[in-house]
Amino acid sequence: MHLVKSIATGLLLAGCVLASAVPKPAPAPVAHHPSYKIAPKVFIVSMFKPEAAVWWNIPEFDLFAHNITVPGASPVYPDIYCTADYSICQLITGEGEINAAITVSSIAFSPFFDLTHTYFLIAGIAGVNPKVATIGGVTFARYAVQVALQYEIDIRDLGPNYTSPYIPQGAYAPDQYPASIYGTEVFEVNAELRSLAASFARTAQLADSDTSKAYRAKYVTDNGTFAAGTQAPSVVECDVTTSDVYFSGTILDDVFDNTINVLTNGTGVYCSTAQEDNATLEALLRAASHKRVDFSRIIVMRTASDFERPYPGQSAIDNLLYADQGAFGPALQNIYNAGIKVVQGILDGWNKTFAAGVKPSNYIGDEFGTLGGKPDFGPGTTIARQETSALKKRGLAKRGRRL
Repeated sequence: MHLVKSIATGLLLAGCVLASAVPKPAPAPVAHHPSYKIAPKVFIVSMFKPEAAVWWNIPEFDLFAHNITVPGASPVYPDIYCTADYSICQLITGEGEINAAITVSSIAFSPFFDLTHTYFLIAGIAGVNPKVATIGGVTFARYAVQVALQYEIDIRDLGPNYTSPYIPQGAYAPDQYPASIYGTEVFEVNAELRSLAASFARTAQLADSDTSKAYRAKYVTDNGTFAAGTQAPSVVECDVTTSDVYFSGTILDDVFDNTINVLTNGTGVYCSTAQEDNATLEALLRAASHKRVDFSRIIVMRTASDFERPYPGQSAIDNLLYADQGAFGPALQNIYNAGIKVVQGILDGWNKTFAAGVKPSNYIGDEFGTLGGKPDFGPGTTIARQETSALKKRGLAKRGRRL
């Protein structure tokens, strides 16, 4: 989830967007008998209420037909919503990595569900890199990268040779691959499924606003650096960062662009900035390792609510806190506009394509090779799993410091 620039603006825009679709009261939670397994075809993963509410009171289906309380889900969002036939369900994780990991783990390991053939549509808003995409646009990721899992030294404490406050753990410079690997730094999902989902989404008419159109025009430059950011909303296949820190500004954005480049061995394309996706994917990966979900059935979709860096001549603080980019409302609406096409595409093509699954041609999973296969990023599973890397990260290998 990537929050709007100010509380006042956020509340105003959210009210405008949701006024036309005020959710009816959810039915009372029901205790589901553990022997009856709910097997949805699509599970929508929302991160907070505005993202979730765009799916409520829509003409295509009614998510409030069933309301199931799941132990371990968010205390703010304790219930799972499902359609009458249970073919589509929705969960709300709560914002941030910890909330996402615990909520998704609780659902994935719940005895209430059979998720072995379920497609997970992670559908939220995010910041966006104007070099690659634009506000109001829709992005589909192949890689999710946990960019802030690094050493950090305040840039003011570093010498003039450093342009980044971040250094990969166990490394000595920003452009080096980390020597200490946790396993959650990079996830790769099914590229074929991503492209199918993007093709469905491209049939949608995307929402926009006059304010966003005017704001995009400020990113016009003579060299066309931000040409993508000046265009109307569209669907782009590019990758997502995960960080609990809500970062903004050209320096950090370039730093994390480099982080994605390093951690994906030059394959990833940095475009959207979120707070939950690696946590959600780690929870699903652990469930997949126990045959509870199919990791090849995950779609990571983020719509762009704001530019993650200022336009030329603008301050970073103005871009983050004060400027009205006009994209929060359209980004929320485009979760539905694009997402409903993805859901319908899966359901309409269930018997022909999606029941059996979409076979990936790329590696899927984490850096450890937990689900099998050989990662196409990182130093290789043997090196990634070495315990000595943890000692190096803590400084024992570097300085002889006691753990």
